[in-house]
Amino acid sequence: MSRAIRHEHLRRQGRPRRPTGAWAAGAAAAGFRALARRRGGPALHPHGLTCTADLEVVADGGGPWGVRWLDSPARYAATARLSRAGGLPVRLPDGLGLAVRVQEGDALDEPVDLLLTSCGRGRLTRHLPLPRADALGGPYGSLLAYRIGDRFGLLAAVPRRTGRSAGAAHGDPESLRAALRHAPLVFDLRAQTPRGAWRTFAVLTVRTALPLGRTQSLGFDPYEHSAPGFAPGPALAAVRHAAYRGSRAGRSRST
Repeated sequence: MSRAIRHEHLRRQGRPRRPTGAWAAGAAAAGFRALARRRGGPALHPHGLTCTADLEVVADGGGPWGVRWLDSPARYAATARLSRAGGLPVRLPDGLGLAVRVQEGDALDEPVDLLLTSCGRGRLTRHLPLPRADALGGPYGSLLAYRIGDRFGLLAAVPRRTGRSAGAAHGDPESLRAALRHAPLVFDLRAQTPRGAWRTFAVLTVRTALPLGRTQSLGFDPYEHSAPGFAPGPALAAVRHAAYRGSRAGRSRST
């Protein structure tokens, strides 16, 4: 081994090693930043429709959650974004997203963001993204657990098919815009209890499309916008947080 190679080898050995988790978070941030810059919008779910909405926290009779804003029934102004993950042709199923920002008020001191993805209903498939064509064809879920008071459980948004919204609503922005001209889209927001039962904690009503472009987004981030006792769980937290941060940075540089 030459002196130069040996010197470089010793220099690298003496350099502090970055934890594996930090490498993964850094890679996620860089990758999502580059993808968002290339797309000129969010790194994932770049094409969507942002709408006015309201969210009503309800008491389901199942006892307290241990979270101030969930234990205080009230109505909140909200913004919702329905989107397609890959931007595939409308006739093809795609991963569908439902992002919600609940504005502060009453028992909520800061905005709260929720990010939910089309998923299955089964014990395993509720943890996996499920491509779907119909925006009202099944549940949306958090995929990973949320901390809710002193417990952990999944979150889900289950669409209602009632009245004029009983038909299919394709997940592309134009189809959703047309559906909203006929009736609001209504979702029951639910949380899973430790015993596996599901309880409804709020009703989300999506009302009117806002004049934003398909690639424009509010930068939803459940790590930046959470509430005491109500936040994403620790699973992959550093990587997911870095990915959201990278996506925001990429969008800001593309404008």
